[in-house]
Amino acid sequence: MTKPEDVPTVTLPSGARMPMIGFGTWKLRGRQARDAVLAAFSVGYRHIDTATMYGNEDEVGAAIRASGLDRGELFITTKIRPSDAGREANVLRSSLRKLGLDYLDLWLQHWPSRSNTNLSMWRELLGAQAAGYVRDVGVSNYSVVQLDEVTSASGHAPAVNQVHWNPARYDPAVLAAHAERGVAVEGYSPLKDTRLDNPVLTQIAAAHAVTPAQVVLRWHLEHNITVIPKSAHPDRIAANIDLLGFSLTPEQVAVIDALSGR
Repeated sequence: MTKPEDVPTVTLPSGARMPMIGFGTWKLRGRQARDAVLAAFSVGYRHIDTATMYGNEDEVGAAIRASGLDRGELFITTKIRPSDAGREANVLRSSLRKLGLDYLDLWLQHWPSRSNTNLSMWRELLGAQAAGYVRDVGVSNYSVVQLDEVTSASGHAPAVNQVHWNPARYDPAVLAAHAERGVAVEGYSPLKDTRLDNPVLTQIAAAHAVTPAQVVLRWHLEHNITVIPKSAHPDRIAANIDLLGFSLTPEQVAVIDALSGR
């Protein structure tokens, strides 16, 4: 079991510390979702990521209650759909009720709006933060241009941008742009579209006596990217947080970076 206190963290604008290894819950539903989150808690995860769209906030909330963990130990993220613009307060109340929480650690706009409501929704998220219902607010699937638009219009940069990230998507310019703006990068679906039988990954994995999946997840940490792998299998849930017993050399990181073809 990984000790929760050993998991590295990113400090967000509120001062909250976001664990850099979280548990994703996309596509997990019903009893499977509850059991998977409980399994995650049992092996050391304290950062749980869900969303209104996932339809599993009730189950995540049930797992939180069943875990017996103190609220202060947890970092809970959920997301709001851009189609819910104008209903932000109601959606937030619903998410808090389902999760059984008084506040969220992080609330994200799930993806950019196609109807020019990004700024209005962003201001609603900031309002929820000011009212104390959310510690930090951010976005997901935003481009750097879109980050700049809401930041310049509101005077407040998103704390986090959650994006699809893996070795094939590696782009140093994107990471540099986020660092310049003080926006933490969080990567979802880190193993999707990644060939875990790639010789680059298998050779590095063999050198550290770990799996290729663990190499990919550790690669995120080496780039200071928070990572939120998802699984319904207890053994994989445990393996995905077991990343602290090894580190990648700069040369190994560079070889993995090169898988993007950049």
